[in-house]
Amino acid sequence: MDPYVILLAGFGVVVLLTAWVPALIRDLPLSLPIFCVGIGVLVFSLPGAGLAPLPLQHREVTERVTEFIVIISLMGAGLKLDRRFGWRAWMSTWRLLGLTMPLSILALTLLGGWLLGVGLATALLLAAALAPTDPVLAGDVQVGPPRTGGEDEVRFSLTSEAGLNDGLAFPFVNLAIAMAAAEGLAASVWLSHWALWDVVWKLGVGLAVGIAVGRLLGWLTFRLPARARLSDSGDGFVALGVTCLAYGATELCHGYGFLAVFVAARALRSAEVEHEYNDRLHDFAEQTERLTMMVLLVLFGGAIGQGLLDPLDWQGVAYGLAALLAVRPLAGWLGLRGCPYGRGEKAVIAFFGIRGIGSAYYLAYAFGTVAFDRPDYVWSVAGFVILVSIVLHGITVTPVLTWLERAKR
Repeated sequence: MDPYVILLAGFGVVVLLTAWVPALIRDLPLSLPIFCVGIGVLVFSLPGAGLAPLPLQHREVTERVTEFIVIISLMGAGLKLDRRFGWRAWMSTWRLLGLTMPLSILALTLLGGWLLGVGLATALLLAAALAPTDPVLAGDVQVGPPRTGGEDEVRFSLTSEAGLNDGLAFPFVNLAIAMAAAEGLAASVWLSHWALWDVVWKLGVGLAVGIAVGRLLGWLTFRLPARARLSDSGDGFVALGVTCLAYGATELCHGYGFLAVFVAARALRSAEVEHEYNDRLHDFAEQTERLTMMVLLVLFGGAIGQGLLDPLDWQGVAYGLAALLAVRPLAGWLGLRGCPYGRGEKAVIAFFGIRGIGSAYYLAYAFGTVAFDRPDYVWSVAGFVILVSIVLHGITVTPVLTWLERAKR
């Protein structure tokens, strides 16, 4: 039987399920990611499944596929936010980025070194990979499409945090890489290089290129004379071009492309906040994200069915549960202290720090750069955290948000 024909038919099934499953499970304690992972576990556990989609065996493919899904998700997140950028208006975001994420990384690094028995560099890498809220899997707790309203503090905080923290987690990932590669070098040498290059330069380039690309494309899209106005074309796939241009240009300048994509999306949206063309751009980005996410999560389920979690021990389970049920909620609560939100809103924001595809990207990227301790074990711990997050947050998101709405009323 021709493998190409099988692949083509399987892709058709995935496309149909991507379109139909959300409506079918709307009233069930399930989510699309749970459904995808379940399909992957089932299919790849069958006799004669053949391919074992383990990330350690297919590191480069894992890195590139997760990279693409994350950047298209960041574009969608940036386009859907209605709230204008500002220090006070985005105060919850700055607290989650400046307090919650560093506290999470510190706590998880210490916990990993003590509980998992890995070196400091490996513990820091795992902590940095698991600290950001995932922009891909957090769709159910994010704001709706552009201009639809309903941008409450919970959804806004989680959407904006997910949009920015993937880029801001990269300096900590690179710190772990620098630490692992610094054999025989004085700490002052590699730390100063990391601070200047991986923090100052790369963050600055990500912001600058993102703003430049977003504003330039915003002007071209909305400010040209009516006869040549690009927004009249109605082509939503322009979002893909903006995403790839912002990311590629930033990476060529050795900056953080994740940060640039979200910033470019915000700059593009701010050119004409209420224009209906933003809806088409967002819709295309969201549909592309959902389709690619479903494919990847089926493969993630397949990796679980083929032994991804086999190296996991009770210490890894304890670490993963602590990361989701203790570290993130406590760090989130501390980060939001002083914000004028109710206790219920703070608790929900702190709890729904969903881990997912971004974590897989960071590990694949780092393992392809320098050697770390026990990569198979680290993948098993990260896979466990992602799996539990998908199930736990997927089951609880609807009842928790419904309860919060009722409590607010």
